[in-house]
Amino acid sequence: MPRLDWRTALKALAGFLTGLALWVVLTPLYDRVIGAGAEATLRAFESPSVTRLHREADGYTTVDRSDFDPRSKQRPTVAIKDLTFNFVLLAALFAIAKRPFSDRNIGGFLAASAALAVTHVGATIAEVMSIYVAKLGIWSTVHYGETARNIWGVTATFYRVVLMYAIVFALWFVFRDPGAAPVPKKKKRAR
Repeated sequence: MPRLDWRTALKALAGFLTGLALWVVLTPLYDRVIGAGAEATLRAFESPSVTRLHREADGYTTVDRSDFDPRSKQRPTVAIKDLTFNFVLLAALFAIAKRPFSDRNIGGFLAASAALAVTHVGATIAEVMSIYVAKLGIWSTVHYGETARNIWGVTATFYRVVLMYAIVFALWFVFRDPGAAPVPKKKKRAR
């Protein structure tokens, strides 16, 4: 782990700001990709396939089911951007490397970003399922039991509170360039 000095802090800040800029600019497109992946996965396990996720102009993703009452104008929504902002932290962590623009560090960052995208699809699925099991009133009670409500509710909450950050640190640790971190100086033994 690099020592914390002003250069490391400056690199982290630059990585944070770069990651933030990328996240803000790419969020509309990225939300559509993550929503499409979550929808395809949900539909693969549904019988019949009924879930549709639509990204709206306001930035929210509407959760719709073909078995919902078509007369109802209200549909639940998910803010996928709230599930994906941990990308900014990932960018800051990879920026503190000794050589942040080395091929190995950039490759590790891209691999970690791809793995993070998979977790974003999973988080979106958990969020949609938590809506299904607990937030649709009597429909939820009729279609899902207490165990399902507990599992999906805890999964969605656990991702937001703990896993969102833990995943980023784990991915950084696994995919970082171990040679890019400064080597600590060995202390001489007193005789």
